[in-house]
Amino acid sequence: MTNEELIQNYPRAYHMAEAKTWDSIKKHGLLSTTALLDLFEIGGAERRKLESERRPECVTIKHSLYGTAVIRDQKPMSEKALLKCLVGATPQQWYELLNRRTFFWLNPDRLNRLLSARAYRDRTHCVITVDTRRLIEGRSDRVTLCPINSGSTIMSAPARSPTSFYPIADYPFDHWKECRGKKNAIAELAVDYAVPNIAGTALLVEHRQTNQVLETIWCENGDL
Repeated sequence: MTNEELIQNYPRAYHMAEAKTWDSIKKHGLLSTTALLDLFEIGGAERRKLESERRPECVTIKHSLYGTAVIRDQKPMSEKALLKCLVGATPQQWYELLNRRTFFWLNPDRLNRLLSARAYRDRTHCVITVDTRRLIEGRSDRVTLCPINSGSTIMSAPARSPTSFYPIADYPFDHWKECRGKKNAIAELAVDYAVPNIAGTALLVEHRQTNQVLETIWCENGDL
């Protein structure tokens, strides 16, 4: 798959963040868990627990200079189920691999299913809609594509391994398009470590609960 094919087929990408975090994200960039732990200078046992183990609940971290930040939970992933479907890695390695990435949906239906999931439907979330061209421009070597929801083991969890994340050029798009149709040919787009200037790629930022827009808090023309 070429970069242009990715852009033409999926001109928008979507990220779900914790509510009321846009100001921090706009200032520091969209950070993976690993990047956030680096910024907040968290190490030792606390870091291992957050970065190398499953997080059953959201965790708030603090820093004297940067204030507070919320690391989101991993409720859709069960370690028991993960052990059955994981190939070529330990659960610890898998958590660390996921925590080093920032994730985007390319199909808004997948976003809406997550927003409406039992664990999240009663909460408000910050949804960032970005321009895919701007997102991958200058960083396509740090972008990977995945055919499955890598952070979920709900229902019949498909097999997964570190090689489930493909560079754009290696992604078997035609195969998955034939199997699932274009909308579902790619489950996830991930950027390694961080997207520093997320405001430069964003088109729209909203607070949503399920598929209901509660408020628009930012657009590419400036703050509202």
